[in-house]
Amino acid sequence: MKLRALMALTVAAVAGLMLLGAGIGGLSYGPASAEDCLPTTGARSASAASDGGTEGFDREQLTNARLIIAAGAKLGVPARAHLVALVTAMQESGLRNLPGGDRDSIGLFQQRPSQGWGTAAQLHDPTYAASKFYQRLAKVPGWERLSVTDAAQVVQRSAYPNAYAKHEPAASRLLTAIGTGMPACSPVSAQGWVAPVKAAVVSGFRTTDRPGHNGVDLGAPRGTTIRAAAAGRVVQSVCNVVPASHGCDRDGSPTVGGCGWYVDIDHGGGVITRYCHMSQEPRVHIGDRVTAGQPLGQVGSSGNSSGPHLHFEVHLRGDSSPAGAVPPTEWMAAHGAAIG
Repeated sequence: MKLRALMALTVAAVAGLMLLGAGIGGLSYGPASAEDCLPTTGARSASAASDGGTEGFDREQLTNARLIIAAGAKLGVPARAHLVALVTAMQESGLRNLPGGDRDSIGLFQQRPSQGWGTAAQLHDPTYAASKFYQRLAKVPGWERLSVTDAAQVVQRSAYPNAYAKHEPAASRLLTAIGTGMPACSPVSAQGWVAPVKAAVVSGFRTTDRPGHNGVDLGAPRGTTIRAAAAGRVVQSVCNVVPASHGCDRDGSPTVGGCGWYVDIDHGGGVITRYCHMSQEPRVHIGDRVTAGQPLGQVGSSGNSSGPHLHFEVHLRGDSSPAGAVPPTEWMAAHGAAIG
């Protein structure tokens, strides 16, 4: 009996290793980082667990939401993947484990056996279905740079690709209320704004000694995740350095000119924000749509810089030149997302 038990344990261990090497355990999300935090929306979401973050969902829906989140936590996915999965299940099934659907669609995500998602019995298991969703999402190059709607659509290929967006606020509140063991991100204000980093202002807007300084310097450590201050469209994502031969993939200095790796986002209504001196090529590209709080890159010291920090600017009237710049601390405070 002892020999048989030992053999059974050995077989189980080998099977587990094979799963980790070739199956769901082989997801390529990468290690957890500072950007792995729970997305929140407004003051209400910051306390969602105590004042109704689960409001509007019944016991069945909450159970399925917890199973989706638990499957992601077991796989070590980042918070944004949890959000994409919840939004998808809300659109596809209303967070209900449906026995059928269009053609051969089944379960929470309405995945189809005929499309290689698994057997009907497997797809009716919420944990299996959620794990397969995360597995497919991880294989999408640059999925983390996509909007939640686009990330969901590229995995699901829905006939209604624009329908996911309406579920994002509720999914964000639900995710915050249920939790994943991750810290909370800075909350997005009621006006839709969030601090790009949490750090003190180490150099102000157009001070006496720097009258040409058209933004503020936020003294965040190297590698800190820089987040979009509000939703919008990326209109610049380039290396700006003088001389060009210096490049942006190494630290600059006060004798080097330019913003280094930087991003400009057009938020509509003539409002543009700028994020300078990133440590490496930004994670977003010209034309990308971004959400408030979405990671753009990491704090560095490229371009005209004497040390790691984020140089942050706000421009009005659609004017990205110095003439359009306004004091960022005043603008952000007025929009519920104080910096510094």
